[in-house]
This record gives sequence, structure tokens and C-alpha cells, in this order.
Amino acid sequence: MINVLFLCLGNICRSPMAEAVFRHMIKEEGLEQNIIVDSAGIGDWHEGNPPHRGTQNILKKNQISFDGIVARQIKKQDKDDFHYIIAMDDQNIHDLNEMIPNMQGVIVRKLTDYVADESVMSVPDPYFTGDFDYTYELIKEGCRTFLEQIKQEIRKEG
Repeated sequence: MINVLFLCLGNICRSPMAEAVFRHMIKEEGLEQNIIVDSAGIGDWHEGNPPHRGTQNILKKNQISFDGIVARQIKKQDKDDFHYIIAMDDQNIHDLNEMIPNMQGVIVRKLTDYVADESVMSVPDPYFTGDFDYTYELIKEGCRTFLEQIKQEIRKEG
């Protein structure tokens, strides 16, 4: 089983969008028995809340379920529970390392590491930009490429 955690600032826009998109892709590929996905935020401001209305709208528009997704803050236990932590920007990674030092054994990357356009350094936060469409497109591309990498891992192990 491969465990993936998507991470952003408040866990109501980008990381729950990535969780929902990735979960949808996993289901389409029939890999629900191989991959577990979750999301969290650096802060606890929105803990217990559903995704932002803009995130809900873009997911509904693309027929992607966000059932059961609620905001939570990242916790120390996550470094033991997840193989991958996929952050939305450099600040998320910096804050993660401040909150949970010694992330040995966890692969920490940015989602944009899986986006073809190397000039894109982070997934912009639509909470501030208002551009949920662009964020969705970046997340979809990054998740697709990341899933292809994981599928190769599963093939090697299987």
C-alpha cells in the first residue's frame, strides 16, 4: 500500500482539490487497493470544514467527488503514516520541516515537480487568486504524472 498526503496552507482549496482529483484517478485506474490518499494543511484555521466553495464548484464541474473530505492540520504522526507528502509550494515544505523535523523515510516533493512547464514553481492558491480553473489544470497535470510514477513503482514491486 502506498500512502500519499497532499499539503497546502489551510486545506480547503489546493490540497483537498488534489486529494479529490488523485482519488478520482486512482479509482479510474482500479488502484484503490494499492494507494491511499489524504490531505492536510499547515494551519488549523479551517479544521473540520469542507473544501472551499470554489474548490467544490470546479470539482462538481468536472464530475469529481469530494465526499468525506474535511480540512485538518498536519500532525507529527503523518510522517510515519505517509510515503509521500506532496506540497503545493516551497513555503508549505519550509513550514512542514519547521513543524516536523527529520522527515527521513518520507518523500517530500512539490506537485509542480510533476508538471511539464518547468517555469511553474508552485500551485497558486485560489483562495487568494480566485482562479480555481488554473489551479485545477495544474493539479490535474501534476496528479496524472505523479500517478504514472506510482504505477511504475507498483509494477516493480508487484
